[in-house]
Amino acid sequence: MSAAAAVERVDAYLTLCEQRRLDEAAAHLAPGARLVFPGGVVHTDLPSMVAAAKGRYLQVGKPQRRYLAGSDGSGATTVTCLGTLSGRWLDGTSFSGIRFVDVFVFDGELIAEQHVFNDLSIAAVDAASPPHLETTP
Repeated sequence: MSAAAAVERVDAYLTLCEQRRLDEAAAHLAPGARLVFPGGVVHTDLPSMVAAAKGRYLQVGKPQRRYLAGSDGSGATTVTCLGTLSGRWLDGTSFSGIRFVDVFVFDGELIAEQHVFNDLSIAAVDAASPPHLETTP
């Protein structure tokens, strides 16, 4: 698979996931695909991935994305997607500018692995903490 075609597939997959068009997004995944999230949490299907997110936020998107594509040592096509997350926390407040990196490994034309790295949990802690007030002596 060419690097350009792999980037197009990843971009389409991410857009479909954001739109919760999960059946269409799943068509981009290889049988037995592994979706690995922070903390080593592994999902093998999109409905379980969405269900796990329900306790963290109401909505999330990746409005700013850039891609790096190549191959790993075995010759598999890989795509790294870098950018920022935006969305709404469970209480309805908005967030934006949270860093993420997703690494995709292909098996032929389909995504076999997605490795997700982001600062969402750090941002959630910060959002839940009261503002720090400086005191002067």
